[in-house]
Amino acid sequence: MFKKKKIDSINLVPFIDIMLVLLVIVLTSATFINSGKIPVNLPKAEGSGELKEIIEKVEITIDSSGNYYLNKDKISLETLRNKLEEMPNDTLINLRGDQKSYFEKFTSLIGMLNSINRTNVEIIVEHK
Repeated sequence: MFKKKKIDSINLVPFIDIMLVLLVIVLTSATFINSGKIPVNLPKAEGSGELKEIIEKVEITIDSSGNYYLNKDKISLETLRNKLEEMPNDTLINLRGDQKSYFEKFTSLIGMLNSINRTNVEIIVEHK
């Protein structure tokens, strides 16, 4: 005849193994999600608010080398001007600039936006 053996504890080793594998998967996928953006170190500023949700918006980025990007595509200032002129005037323009980018590039961009009468512009910064 068989005797029934009472189990006093639960073996947690397989459970811990599964959790560690899941943790590795989550951390790996999180780095791929974050790497989709152009890497810039945003300057810090006080009084920076939350972004408004508008149907149409574009993101212009200036990286630390002074290159312009429209959303994720590298672009020249003149081509950027032409693309913005094709868009509706109420399109929200988010500006992201690396804190080490050239101020001359930023002022050229602002001058171009003023010349085509784009006033719906927000500068993206980090909170202090």
